[in-house]
Amino acid sequence: MDAKGISKAVIKRLPRYYRYLGELLEDGVERISSGELSDRMKVTASQIRQDLNNFGGFGQQGYGYNVRHLYNEIGKILGLDRTHNMIIVGAGNLGQALANYTSFERSGFKTVALFDINPAMKGMMIRGIEVRMTDELPAFIKTKNVEIAALTLPKTESVAMAELLVANGVKAIWNFAHTDLNLLLPPDVVVENVHLAESLMRLSYNLTTKETEVKNT
Repeated sequence: MDAKGISKAVIKRLPRYYRYLGELLEDGVERISSGELSDRMKVTASQIRQDLNNFGGFGQQGYGYNVRHLYNEIGKILGLDRTHNMIIVGAGNLGQALANYTSFERSGFKTVALFDINPAMKGMMIRGIEVRMTDELPAFIKTKNVEIAALTLPKTESVAMAELLVANGVKAIWNFAHTDLNLLLPPDVVVENVHLAESLMRLSYNLTTKETEVKNT
C-alpha cells in the first residue's frame, strides 16, 4: 500500500466507514455488501469498492464484507489499534468538553492531562484528569510520551504554544484555534485544523439552498 498515493478524499471517508461499521457490530450484523453499506452511508457502492481497494479490498465477490474484519482492518489503517497519549491545552469550556468525551478513549486516544495558564484551575479534576499549569508542559510531554496535543486556545496564543509543543516532541496537533497552524509549523508535524465556524457556514449554505429549492418547487 502506497499511502502517499491515496487521495485526501478517501482518507476523509475512512473514519465514516469505521463509525458505520462499529454501529453495524453493535446491531449484530456480521456481513454486509457494498450496496447495503452504500444505502447507509449515502456513498455509491462503486466508490466504496474503489476506496477499500486502495488498501487491499477486503471483500469477497458474492459474499460482501465481514463487518468485524473490515472494522478491525480500517482501525489499523487509522492507527486505532494502539493508544495515543493526548493532552489538551486550554482548560476552558471547549477543553473540558473534549476531556469529558469518553468515546475518544474507546478509539485509543487517551487524554492524560489538561493544561492552562489560570492558577485558579491548578489541580482541578475533569473526569479524573488533572489540570496542570503550562510551565509543566516540557517535562510532562517527555515523561508521558505525549504524541498529540489538542489546542483550545485563542488565536493570539496558539502559534507560540504550538511551537513550544513541537519543540518538546509533540508530533501531531488537533487545532481548534482560528488559524491554520499547518502553514506555520514544520512539514513533519501533523496538523488537523478544526474550524467550527466554517462548519456552521456550510450548514447555513445547505439550509439556504434547501429553502430555495422548496420555494422553487
